[in-house]
Amino acid sequence: MAVNLQKGQKISLEKEAGGTLTKVIMGLGWDAVKSKGFFGFGGGSQEIDLDASCIMFDEQGNPVDAVWFRQLKSKDGSVVHTGDNRTGEGDGDDEQIIVDLTKVPSSVKSLVFTVNSFTGQNFSQVENATCRIVNASNNSEVARFNLTTLGSHNAQIMAKIYRHGGEWKMHAIGEIGNGRTFDDLMPQITPHL
Repeated sequence: MAVNLQKGQKISLEKEAGGTLTKVIMGLGWDAVKSKGFFGFGGGSQEIDLDASCIMFDEQGNPVDAVWFRQLKSKDGSVVHTGDNRTGEGDGDDEQIIVDLTKVPSSVKSLVFTVNSFTGQNFSQVENATCRIVNASNNSEVARFNLTTLGSHNAQIMAKIYRHGGEWKMHAIGEIGNGRTFDDLMPQITPHL
């Protein structure tokens, strides 16, 4: 049974998964809010391009590498983005980032996941936005974090996976911000390292 995380909550991924985790999938899903047409009929939804990113940090809080729609694989091969979804259409995860925890270099202490609206719409135009961590070995959901917070922000620092005491833990950050890519969020990410 997956844990529904609250903003600021921290969990042990291995305890929640019921054993050793070797590979996890961070899934991002969302839908565009349906608009009402003339007299409330015939509305549709506009395309919203949310982008998931993963920034890898060392012990000192320096960025080591980043995986996002312009670089789909980390230089060491431990983190892979499955591709850019520009609409949020379809069921399930719209974008996925796969992390092979056994291949993450020991010099990397934390992985921070962000979501940005590349097309600039704010989160009041997005619904059903979720971030989830899945155990890739059996496809079971370990944790879920609801990202839908209506507001004028167009970016969010979703979560951090980090090494602590020889195991991987997760921190649901849920801090809102603004910016089209993860670069714009770097000043906000630093305090969470």
